[in-house]
Amino acid sequence: MTRQNAYQILQERGFNYQVTDEEGLARLFAKEEVTVYIGFDATADSLHVGHLLPLMALSWISRTGHRPIALLGGGTSMVGDPSGRKDARRVLDLDSIAFNAKGIEPQLRRFIDLSPGRGLVLDNAEWLAPLNYVSFIRDIGRHFSVNRMLTAESYKSRLETGLSFLEFNYMIMQAYDFLTLYRREGNKVQMGGQDQWGNIVAGVELIRRETGGAAYGVTMPLLLDPRTGEKFGKTNAGAVWLSPERTSVYDFYQFWRDVDDQETSRLLSLFTFLPLEECRYLSTLEGRLVNRAKEILAFEATRICHGAEAAQKAFAASLQAFGPADPEGKVRSSSAIMDISPARADGALPAETIAPGDLEGADLAALFVLAGLCSSKGEARRLIRQGGAYINDQPVDPSSEKQSALGSPWLASGEATLRAGKKRHKTVRIGPPA
Repeated sequence: MTRQNAYQILQERGFNYQVTDEEGLARLFAKEEVTVYIGFDATADSLHVGHLLPLMALSWISRTGHRPIALLGGGTSMVGDPSGRKDARRVLDLDSIAFNAKGIEPQLRRFIDLSPGRGLVLDNAEWLAPLNYVSFIRDIGRHFSVNRMLTAESYKSRLETGLSFLEFNYMIMQAYDFLTLYRREGNKVQMGGQDQWGNIVAGVELIRRETGGAAYGVTMPLLLDPRTGEKFGKTNAGAVWLSPERTSVYDFYQFWRDVDDQETSRLLSLFTFLPLEECRYLSTLEGRLVNRAKEILAFEATRICHGAEAAQKAFAASLQAFGPADPEGKVRSSSAIMDISPARADGALPAETIAPGDLEGADLAALFVLAGLCSSKGEARRLIRQGGAYINDQPVDPSSEKQSALGSPWLASGEATLRAGKKRHKTVRIGPPA
């Protein structure tokens, strides 16, 4: 593989937010194969879209001939990272951490080349779990100033609401990860979200103090929820997960299809592997054709996370639901989205199987609740009265909101497609769970 300057590529595509030594890092990537690590704590059994930016960064490291390490936080998950949080994380037991790590590891492997001599997936429990605490604090903790640690944003923001001594250890443990990988793997670079800056700098400094060697840190901009301005995480309402069991592939596709028009250019550069020139071209589209750019973004992001076949089905289902964004074929793209038949839509819409017993006495409003499209019958009735409820693309007449669901002609075949508003669809099937 021909090695490229990954730092320059990440800079051009908008990945780099803060850098400890920009000139030194650029020189390092230009002259040698560089090992880079990013950590992922095992606080849930799936990663979410907030993790996708660091995953894409690791993938670029891999694609440009350098060596990525995805580090599972089996050890640090026992403590919990206070960065970007207003309260303490729930303390997980060892079985929960192991279960979560088992779900995350295949997601990490999708993004990097793990052939011999290339990328690695490691777990920091390997070196953190056996540590003797007194020896660790004596040998490693002596390099850390409490006064300086308290100036880190991740700690400073928690002082008013309460910072546990357990969490206070997190920075030292993450810095020790960096030192361990530096010694064992020749790892000279750590990357992470912008809220990790203090932890990363601590690792750079620890390596200098312990070994006299040079290490580097890079942070990336956080992906923010436009509704709240907060970073995406599993505690957000409507969190978008990488696991299809938690977030269907269709809903994952629609998340990207529905991004703000003004964000499309930036997200194409960050979350696709399309050439930068093509991303810039797509960002110039105006009017209705902006939706074509968002279709391409959604398809490429879904293909990367879930595979080509799943992305094709999600795109075809979206075409079936909403029609094409570019019916005249004006937009040219290298994306494989160009050659997909709507026939691939079969089975792509999110589905809910409802047992006949659950429908006994249920009206059409209750059907929207059972399908997961409304949280209550009151919300469903408001949706119907406002003309936002559809069954098989036909608006539900407000006068029929209390009609029996089982007696509805729409469900005579045992299956129907429900829609709430313009964008939320669900196929419902009557029968025993599959």
